[in-house]
Amino acid sequence: MLPTYNIAITGLNNTDNPGPGVPVIRGLREAKSFKVNIIGLAYENLEPGIYLDGICDKVYQIPYPSAGSTAFIDRIKYIHEKENLDFIIPNFDAELFTFITSQDILSDLGIKTFLPTLEQFEERQKVNLPEYGKKYNVQVPNSKALTSLSEINDLRKEFDYPLLVKGKFYDAYLAYNPEQVINHFNKISAKWGLPVIVQAFAKGTEVNVIALGDGNGNTIGAVPMRKQYITDKGKAWGGITLGDEKLLELTRNIIKQTKWRGGMELEMIKTNTGEYFLIEINPRIPAWVYLANGAGQNLPEAMVNLGLGKEVIPYTSYEIGKMFVRYSQDLIVDLSIFEKLSMNGEL
Repeated sequence: MLPTYNIAITGLNNTDNPGPGVPVIRGLREAKSFKVNIIGLAYENLEPGIYLDGICDKVYQIPYPSAGSTAFIDRIKYIHEKENLDFIIPNFDAELFTFITSQDILSDLGIKTFLPTLEQFEERQKVNLPEYGKKYNVQVPNSKALTSLSEINDLRKEFDYPLLVKGKFYDAYLAYNPEQVINHFNKISAKWGLPVIVQAFAKGTEVNVIALGDGNGNTIGAVPMRKQYITDKGKAWGGITLGDEKLLELTRNIIKQTKWRGGMELEMIKTNTGEYFLIEINPRIPAWVYLANGAGQNLPEAMVNLGLGKEVIPYTSYEIGKMFVRYSQDLIVDLSIFEKLSMNGEL
């Protein structure tokens, strides 16, 4: 008889800028080694994953990490008292620091996680990526952290236009002149704070890899894909799995050298000459994780088993040429359900 785990999931905002929560849950519900009760953790009461049928068994509203770690952990403790959580999978970059630094507290409560170490999390930050590339022998486009508008006029000394302007957590915009850099700087800094990162634009095809490391240098699973349709926010709305052994070898080498623990996404540019440039590392499962499921690798299931101390056999293959296509759907919800969550903080 299969065990049943109570697993809490964040990232239920399945919009045009989707969080990974819903596809992670779909993977967990398809797990062959256990059954699940899913407790959704929502920051906003209009996150679509709250209202989708068959996704969450219970939903609780939680405070943003910016409210402070004490308020955040107190809310998790309250939810744990009611739901007896076995595992939590956080799915946002901005919340990971709080979860990583609170792992001992959660573990003492009996709640397991499977996250990168604080050192792993910090060294792959966008602002640190050039040093990361040198340390692990990966090509990285030149980048620079900006903390004020006065630095923008000097960018021509180091960069050619166009260049990318990025937030420290999310958002990336292409700028063709200093005026556009200023506009993007103001928009990003108001949303995500400083620094704002500028990065040389690497021309080529964007290819991404979802991967799972066991914390000992072993790659449990990895699936590369190419975006086929991209939204104005730069998010994949369609993609296809690739048979790219060089990209997989690069991924395995990074995980081996860093001893990466948990899920990750490598965002790469493959140039016309076959070179690979690492432009970003997301330190968690990406929103297109369900494509990996469809290709034969259930990485959310493997992550939970790793976190619970179970033996996990690495995936050795996946189906090439599997596609995903996202779609939007109108959900019809009674106002009373929305009000209940808004007033009580749980549903």
